[in-house]
Amino acid sequence: MDNEYKNQDEEQENSLETLNQAELNDEKADDKERELDSYGEPIENHDGDEEPKKKKIKGVITELIIYAAIIIMCVCVVPKYVLQRTIVDGTSMMNTLSDGDNLLVEKVTYRISDPKRFDVIVFYPHGRQSNDYYIKRVIGLPGETIQIKGDTIYINGKAIKENYGKDPMTESGIAEKPLKLANDEFFVLGDNREISDDSRYEDVGPVKRKNIAGRAILRISPLSEFGTFK
Repeated sequence: MDNEYKNQDEEQENSLETLNQAELNDEKADDKERELDSYGEPIENHDGDEEPKKKKIKGVITELIIYAAIIIMCVCVVPKYVLQRTIVDGTSMMNTLSDGDNLLVEKVTYRISDPKRFDVIVFYPHGRQSNDYYIKRVIGLPGETIQIKGDTIYINGKAIKENYGKDPMTESGIAEKPLKLANDEFFVLGDNREISDDSRYEDVGPVKRKNIAGRAILRISPLSEFGTFK
């Protein structure tokens, strides 16, 4: 029995020595992988920390570039080519629009198609080099012949039915006699026709296609009048 206990003790001692030796070997291996300072202390390896920092910096720079691109789109590209806010100045479009109304004007549709009759458009009566813009309703289309007799509008000799005018029209202007529109011209009128300065008068005349900025589609202010209009 004594020999049996003795053998068990020897086996346990051998096992402990094996474990201790394995731990020493692991520590030596770790020491080889880690640099030690003059006091034998391991020097921290910061190379592993640099990589996450670089990735984080790159991520921040990428986000900033994306935000800058979005801001440029909103400030420069969208108002010029897609959507723009416009304010009604005056009462020439009453009762459809009132002085001070804030509108959204979309500019995409007219890049792929022409304005349609009765669209409410924004255009530059004196050319795009001028800052003056008007808001009127399209009545005559390119190539058509317009004539106004009393309160009736004739297109190619036929009276059109429309009820946009606020009051009966008494001034025919240059459309008193038949007026033939060129292939790039539109005839526009304000809905408040008794005070509207529009295609009936020489200072505006027929509107060139290139001077049309877009189509007014939505009233955003005042909030009580928010919504689309015809």
